[in-house]
Amino acid sequence: MTELNIKFSGQVRIFVYGTLKPGEINYKRYCAAKVIATKRAIAPGKLYALPMGYPAMTLENSQVQGYLLSFAELGILTQLDELEGYQPHKSMVENLYNRQEIEIFDLQGLSLGLAWVYFMLPQRVHQLGGIPQPDGWWSGCGLTASQK
Repeated sequence: MTELNIKFSGQVRIFVYGTLKPGEINYKRYCAAKVIATKRAIAPGKLYALPMGYPAMTLENSQVQGYLLSFAELGILTQLDELEGYQPHKSMVENLYNRQEIEIFDLQGLSLGLAWVYFMLPQRVHQLGGIPQPDGWWSGCGLTASQK
């Protein structure tokens, strides 16, 4: 599905697992006033805590816990691309994070369909000293998965 198709379907859906989650540092600035739906969700991937104070997700065989956020405006992607260091015209190795559509699941494992996710290449995570998060949950403000 292209960005154009997502816009015509009425919503832009983004899976978030770090500072953009409700309660975290960037949620209020980037999402709170624009989000039209929020749902706890799981994405296939592996989660790492980075020494800089935010997480990274790789597209590996594990589970990452987060939220599926829905927005009415396609412009949210431009704003989040800037935050995440993603430039579509650059190669994957040149970007800090890359954006891709993947299938997202509810907490019972049922498909919620496709959503955008920002992920990091495994070699970049390794270069930055990423620490695996075995439970797939990250919080910069101390929230646990059961608190939301």
